[in-house]
Amino acid sequence: MHLNEPQIWTLIGVFAAFMLGSLTMVIRQNDRMITSVRSELDAKFSSMDAKSDARFEALDAKFDARFESMDARFATMDARFEALDARLSGVDAKFEARFDAMDSKLDSRLGAIDGRLEDLDKEVANLATRFWGSR
Repeated sequence: MHLNEPQIWTLIGVFAAFMLGSLTMVIRQNDRMITSVRSELDAKFSSMDAKSDARFEALDAKFDARFESMDARFATMDARFEALDARLSGVDAKFEARFDAMDSKLDSRLGAIDGRLEDLDKEVANLATRFWGSR
């Protein structure tokens, strides 16, 4: 199977979009779970002293920093996918141009062969008429 069929690229694009969407959904669900756990912990330990509150705030800041770094990584991956898509579009255009050039060459060569076969057919018919007197 060649990778120059539009259906193949469509399937690749759909698969990449599905995988990216699934990954985004899983990350969002994890974010919601962590937010839920965080709110439960805040409710349970609201009566604790300021020292433990500071710890939870520091932990909250760590989680926020990690989620921001993950968002930055996903933004980088999106940019890479867009760059790859642009490159593949260029490659697709090059393959299409090459295919069209090869198609026109093949048409011209087959036309030349067809012309030669017609000439050969006429010559054979002339020889048959000359030697046997029939067509």
